[in-house]
Amino acid sequence: MLQKSPESKYDATQIKNDVLSGLTVALALVPEAVAFAFIAGVDPVIGLYSAFFIGLITAVFGGRPGMISGATGAMAVVVIGLVAIHGIVYLFPTIILCGILQLLVGTARLGKLIRMVPHPVMLGFVNGLAIVIFLAQFGSFKGFDVATGTLQYLEGMQLAIMLGLVGLTMLIIWGLPKITKAIPSSLAAILIVTFLSIAINSTDEIKLSTHPAEGNVVATVGDMLFNNSKAKAVAAAASEGQPSAAGHGDAAAPNELSADEIAAAVATVDPASASIKAGLPQLYFLNDSLPPMPPMNWATLTIIFPFALTLCGVGLIESLMTLTLIDEITETRGQGNRECLGQGFANIVCGLFGGMGGCAMIGQSLINVNSGGRGRLSGIVAAVCLLLFVLFLSSWIEIIPMAALVGVMFMVVIGTFEWASLRLFRKIPLSDILVMILVAGYTVVMHDLATAVILGVVVSALVFAWQHATHIGSEVSYNEFGSKIHQVHGPLFFASAQSFKEIFDPRNDPDDVVIDFYYSRVYDQSGLEAINSLAERYDALGKRIHLTHLSPECRRLLDRADDLVEVNLSEDPQYHVATDRLG
Repeated sequence: MLQKSPESKYDATQIKNDVLSGLTVALALVPEAVAFAFIAGVDPVIGLYSAFFIGLITAVFGGRPGMISGATGAMAVVVIGLVAIHGIVYLFPTIILCGILQLLVGTARLGKLIRMVPHPVMLGFVNGLAIVIFLAQFGSFKGFDVATGTLQYLEGMQLAIMLGLVGLTMLIIWGLPKITKAIPSSLAAILIVTFLSIAINSTDEIKLSTHPAEGNVVATVGDMLFNNSKAKAVAAAASEGQPSAAGHGDAAAPNELSADEIAAAVATVDPASASIKAGLPQLYFLNDSLPPMPPMNWATLTIIFPFALTLCGVGLIESLMTLTLIDEITETRGQGNRECLGQGFANIVCGLFGGMGGCAMIGQSLINVNSGGRGRLSGIVAAVCLLLFVLFLSSWIEIIPMAALVGVMFMVVIGTFEWASLRLFRKIPLSDILVMILVAGYTVVMHDLATAVILGVVVSALVFAWQHATHIGSEVSYNEFGSKIHQVHGPLFFASAQSFKEIFDPRNDPDDVVIDFYYSRVYDQSGLEAINSLAERYDALGKRIHLTHLSPECRRLLDRADDLVEVNLSEDPQYHVATDRLG
């Protein structure tokens, strides 16, 4: 049985674990936040600010100590649609409204609905997410190609060095805990591989033989930022319809631009701007670099509400699913409703400071927990370190090799994927296997975690209803008065209502029929209507039916629907069927 997650009783060891794991998470958050900002079509610094506000506030007020929140791809996919259609001006009021909706969900205590997620859906979600995280790392194996003006996969010796450093990172993470646990293995791996990459990038012989183009042999966080900015500048130049080499005035694809045009577009990128360095975040209303917020009227509400509702659902589903996963790993129990409130408060503040919103991050949460971070301090340290990176340490963070961060995420993938689920294929029902594959497949193909979970729950519910629709039946007997007694077995609800009615034969039954519900339950209005329809059939033939052994729940349903069921529900003493079972 899971125990309620206690607020950490800090001692020196726990403080050390939380601080070091928080630092490790902060390092892993930088490329993720930047990448999601690019996906959403906003400035990378906005993604970093968002990760800071979401991470700090949920760490303090959320319902799951040790869980990490920040700017996520699931919400970025929704944001990109809003920005593309209506512009960035509508993003920030949408995030604020999303937070308000999440507060309402938490206040209504609807976080408990996560309990309705079946285990096959959870397995499919986790496995699909592991595959998504794995595939997302391939973007780090790209570099800027001067000839085409686009990001292309690495080749030759540069790719070999990248793969070697990724493998070294994974080996350190796997092997170091077997020697010592004094320092999180992920942090140690990042530091060791960073020093090694600095040595490689400073070796002229390697640079000349493997990487004649400008840039580092081992791509760093700074390279990733600069390369993305250059590719974005070239794409923008092409979309503006600049004349291509053939002299056409139509919009040209990046690879159709001339070398001079590509070089001109790249020259517009200021290396200083392709950096995570920035000042303190400002309130939206005081930030002159952001467009003015649209007027708060009905027209604005009709634009932002559908997106806010979607973001609310996506954020809470991913957060509550992450909470459940961390619960299982730590064998404790978080507070779902409190997490909804924490996420809502965080997104409101994030929107007020011009952020893109966010929710819980499974990958970073697993890094934190596996590195020993179990308390709120780990999330606070991660958020504060992220802000310090932006303010003071950007030059240090930008020299971290992408290979080290990719290796960390690959180990997260290995730890996230439920390998035991592969051994269950011959041991669980086919329907559960199909639900698991459906959720995982939809997650991988559509990159929409929330919809995948909802789809899995719906399919599981339909399968459950279909299976239990065939479980209703009755045993027939007669008492000394000649009354026919149907002892019903199985649930009576919308899927079994028709089968229930087919059990009875009013035309050939005796004048008095007793329906015994000792082994059955009436669950919904369809069940009530089935009883009502049956009563009308017997009544039309001048016959009576009696209902017995109704549970208290069934009685309450029938009492509220006495206009539907026109039969005498009390026991007739002459039948001596049984006394009512009230428990």
